Amino acid sequence: MKIGLIKEGKIPADTRVVLTPKQCKSILQKGNISLVVQPSANRCYTNEEYEQAGVALSDNLQDCDVLLGVKEVPINQLIANKTYCFFSHTIEEQPYNQKLIQAVVNKNIRLIDYECLVDENRTRVIAFGHWAGIVGAHNALWTWSKKYQQFNLPRAVDVNNLAKLKAVYKTVNFPAIKIAVTGGGRVAKGAIEVLDAAGIKQVDSKEFLTKTYAQAVYTQLDSDNLYARKTDNGFEMKEFYSQPQLYKCVIQPYLSTTDLFINAIYWNPEAPPFWSLEDMKAKDFNIKVIADITCDIAPVASIPSTLKPSTISEPVYGFDAQKQTETEAFKTNSIDVMAVDNLPNELPRDASEDFGKMFINHVLPEFLKPESDMLHNACIAINGDLNKPYEYLRNYLDGKVVAA
Repeated sequence: MKIGLIKEGKIPADTRVVLTPKQCKSILQKGNISLVVQPSANRCYTNEEYEQAGVALSDNLQDCDVLLGVKEVPINQLIANKTYCFFSHTIEEQPYNQKLIQAVVNKNIRLIDYECLVDENRTRVIAFGHWAGIVGAHNALWTWSKKYQQFNLPRAVDVNNLAKLKAVYKTVNFPAIKIAVTGGGRVAKGAIEVLDAAGIKQVDSKEFLTKTYAQAVYTQLDSDNLYARKTDNGFEMKEFYSQPQLYKCVIQPYLSTTDLFINAIYWNPEAPPFWSLEDMKAKDFNIKVIADITCDIAPVASIPSTLKPSTISEPVYGFDAQKQTETEAFKTNSIDVMAVDNLPNELPRDASEDFGKMFINHVLPEFLKPESDMLHNACIAINGDLNKPYEYLRNYLDGKVVAA
């Protein structure tokens, strides 16, 4: 089998890679797989690093069996009759990628989406979410530092190494602020890794509401802290995930006690948002910095002040709660919003190495099997049509779901 690492074509260019030079070398040494890398000036690893690892460079990937990328491939760069792996952002009928799925089918491409690769327990086997959480939490602290000038932190993208960032944390005295982190999955665990490394103490969610602390603290709020059944204030996880419309949000007490809010939890649009724009006008709404790692965009969002994604070059924008409009960042009377939607790109080498390990351990062996249920179930399109598990995308493919 021959694998090709494609050059990322989406603009702005993603700097992450599926396999690092060292990982490519390890694969080649086993002898049953050959590799070629399409040259790129934008990767976090240089062309020379791949060459030094013994990997061939070539713009021509026509003889490859599998092509690996990270972000969506521009339509004009798709090679017909190939197997591609990348994050396609099509499984939720995303309007901006309707033409992409149509082109994939028209070009007879077998499309495997990383987001759909799961094990027998339906748990994802490969993701960048942990690194989104790490960078998101760092950016939350950095945003606070810029707003209040109480301490200094470098940008993650400038340091470009998690170990070095953790060393910086040991030199910082963080002020006595209260931080709330939502979620319990990969993203939240990444955020908590940073807060722990920064020496910020975790406290019980109930004590968080009533106690005053002389140091920076954080509490973790999972779904059962955020929602309760409308009828009896109970909570059942399976029911909440399948019927979120039966639940109400109960985050209100935390709005007056939290200084910095880190949103790291998946949100179902059928569930109530965490709070309203009117809630943000209230005098007791205390949150001053919001790091929205999930980055759902208003009006369909858990956080109504997430008006747009921000960028690595301009990671923060302000929100005027009284006027309910965007304003410049770091103003005294505004709420600052960090909503970068490609956070792992700030630590691309660390994130790529971790992603590559998951690919080698969980995905690559599946390609060497005569048949793979994992790959089949993650395959959105095959043989010039939708794969059966994704038949629900038929109207989307046929253009009957109108693209915005």
